[in-house]
Amino acid sequence: MSDRFQILVKDVMTKPITIAKSAFVSEALEKMLDEGVDPLIVTNNGTVIGTTSRAAIAETLGSRKTHALKATSIHVANTVEENFTSAYPDQNIDILVPLLQHYKLVVVFDSEHRLIGQVTAGDLLKVLRPSGDLPDVMEPAHSIQVEERAVHLRRRMLDGKINRFIVEEGDRTLGIVTETDVAKALYAFKDIVEGTRQEYRIRNLLVRDIMSTPLISVNADTDVSDIIDLMLKKNISSVPITQNGRITGVVTRNSLVQAL
Repeated sequence: MSDRFQILVKDVMTKPITIAKSAFVSEALEKMLDEGVDPLIVTNNGTVIGTTSRAAIAETLGSRKTHALKATSIHVANTVEENFTSAYPDQNIDILVPLLQHYKLVVVFDSEHRLIGQVTAGDLLKVLRPSGDLPDVMEPAHSIQVEERAVHLRRRMLDGKINRFIVEEGDRTLGIVTETDVAKALYAFKDIVEGTRQEYRIRNLLVRDIMSTPLISVNADTDVSDIIDLMLKKNISSVPITQNGRITGVVTRNSLVQAL
């Protein structure tokens, strides 16, 4: 963009969305889903202490330490990622690119170190677009079979640091399963299933029980800018790319920011 060097952090930041560390993870997850954000800024007596994400909540809800507890009795403090990054409103937006290549969110402070805003990949992509072609902004697409157990899915997510899987039945594509789907499923189970039965029921949960459908995908000849517009309009974090009826990769908000 020709005026890129005149755009400041304050021009792209949005209202900070926070949760107290003393709140319950059920409240945090509901707020993330209602507001369409991930992660949330965690505060303690008004001071920013870190962030909490859908992935962190899923990991905590699926932990053996919490298997007998309901989601409504586990505190956000158990899910806080204390390593976060920040910027100031009058800095140029170029400062945001390397920060958002390593963090999901940038916290914005004023000169008195008061929290005044936040910037996510989506906020940045509204004003900055990668200049490369589609192959330059794609990630490999990972797949999982629909009858696979959800606990195996979670293990693959943690071990491979993979946020999403394309769900298949044989060679047929059915949908997608993400960290959000795992967090929502574990949250629901913890609230409706008695503690002593939780582990057994969760172990028998299948990918088909928690996946999202239909799959929103685009053809490989789609312009990168149109894909970004689709992601922002639908408030989705990824779009699989198809060629000759097969998924060849996926464009994510992270892969787009990495290409800036």
